[in-house]
Amino acid sequence: MIVQDIMKRNPLMIDPLSSLREALAIMKDKKVKSLVVNKQNPNDAYGIITYTSVLKAIVAEDGDIDLLNVYDVYAKPAITISKYVDIKHAARLMVNHSIKRIVVADSNEIEGLVTMTDIIENLMDISNL
Repeated sequence: MIVQDIMKRNPLMIDPLSSLREALAIMKDKKVKSLVVNKQNPNDAYGIITYTSVLKAIVAEDGDIDLLNVYDVYAKPAITISKYVDIKHAARLMVNHSIKRIVVADSNEIEGLVTMTDIIENLMDISNL
């Protein structure tokens, strides 16, 4: 099975200049734990903002996040993978880099997002656990 078979298409995106509070509101409203951060120009890289990166910012700022933007917190470049890669390689990449989600991109254009949960749920379906 390949990444394309389990990835979530059209992941939620946010602009790097958006406020951190706006990013949190989107995550809460859409019940997601991450957002893909848009490129600032065609040759730029995608980024990712997660609950973990937001929590680190909140701790660093002693809870005062109103002056922070997504740009101040997100990871860039996001680790990306091709949609044609076997999911076992995506899982290995996640384990080796201690990450829970990978942006799926082709020719530096967003295709989707694959998470550790997607992989585990797929394994459970295959194994009938």
